[in-house]
Amino acid sequence: MERTLWVIAMFALAALGLWLMYRAWIGKARRQAGMIGDLPTVPADCGAQVLEPTTGLYLGSTLAPSWIQRITVGDLGFRANAEMTRFERGILLERDGTAPIWIPHDAITAVRAERGHAGKVMTEGGVLVIRWTLPTGTEVDTGFRGDDKTVYPSWTGTKTGEEA
Repeated sequence: MERTLWVIAMFALAALGLWLMYRAWIGKARRQAGMIGDLPTVPADCGAQVLEPTTGLYLGSTLAPSWIQRITVGDLGFRANAEMTRFERGILLERDGTAPIWIPHDAITAVRAERGHAGKVMTEGGVLVIRWTLPTGTEVDTGFRGDDKTVYPSWTGTKTGEEA
């Protein structure tokens, strides 16, 4: 009987912990909603394709310059398999199971290779990070871990061996 009570108590404690994490996530999303606003919509004409699509993992978006302050509004905080393509008018990030993210060319302030993003730490230059400005004026970093890291220099505009 004593063991059963311990199991029930541990289960209740775990359930309470999960509920508190959920409440914190929702509260953070509510606080960030005004800063994030509506994301740009994918235009009917993206322009000519500049770079070949690259597959990988969307790591999430964070408030710049913090690489760990994850955005929890909508589905921006969830990781997903994705394909990223650069067009003349911007970058299209198509994520599995959720809406695509369109990053207009004029909103992009930097594209660089970093060691980590949104709580994901890798080897040096293992994550492609796009810094851009939302229509609300909030600056964000969007992280992408490509399956093929050899394409990063074409995304960052650097030559092999240069600093990103």
